[in-house]
Amino acid sequence: MFYNRVLESKEYIRNIIKEEKIDLAIILGSGLGKITDIFENKVVIPYKDIPGFPQITVKGHEGNLVFGNIGNKKVMAVSGRFHYYEGFTMKEVAYPVFLMKLLDIKTMIVSNACGGINPNFKPGDIMIITDFINSISNNPLIGANDERFGVRFPDMSEPFSNELIEKTELEGKKLGLDLKKGVYTFFQGPYYETKAEIRMYKLLGSDAIGMSTVPEVIASNYLGIKTVGLSCITNMATGLRDGKHSHEEVLEIAKKTSENLCKLVENLVMSM
Repeated sequence: MFYNRVLESKEYIRNIIKEEKIDLAIILGSGLGKITDIFENKVVIPYKDIPGFPQITVKGHEGNLVFGNIGNKKVMAVSGRFHYYEGFTMKEVAYPVFLMKLLDIKTMIVSNACGGINPNFKPGDIMIITDFINSISNNPLIGANDERFGVRFPDMSEPFSNELIEKTELEGKKLGLDLKKGVYTFFQGPYYETKAEIRMYKLLGSDAIGMSTVPEVIASNYLGIKTVGLSCITNMATGLRDGKHSHEEVLEIAKKTSENLCKLVENLVMSM
């Protein structure tokens, strides 16, 4: 049973972290793992050591849960995420979020590297996600519902907390960052979108597109975890740029942007 699998993971972690209160969790996107460099009192738990935990396969994703302090806040970072295109089930893609629920974590920051659709964006921008479009016919809630996690039909009218969006904007202004805001679309991948697909998603109201984040956010809302999302625009989407896409380019731009993103996340965490 899925609940018992997550419970086994939680009990293993609690044997290491003990009963300390964990204030919030951060899911790190491609090339954004440097956020954990600012942690104090760091404890690293590899996924491979955690009973029941899925295992990582994508370059740029480390495969560790990292615990530590940012100021007086206790934080768990998910360093290495799971993608639907890898062949994981949707529940496995969102597995770390189900674990957050059992660890009694109430707040989540989710980040990603993605392609820009809004013509006012450029590579290196940071976008606060205001809403999402799930472009595939699957999500982590399909199947039998376990009431110990959440209700059968969760509300999705505010998938990203307005309160946390406002806090993020305020912290961005303090740092002098030109933060963007927009709608993120989840695309299955693993191929980069065609020009026709990008035109379609633009018509639907998308500002950025990527291959992650939405499954975790659906799960976080279902589980009652307040969420804010940050996208690193690493490239402009197909048809809005010259040349071809490469994962190496995505990682390179994400690394260059990570300094601003890390400072923003650090200040945001300390303001909560």
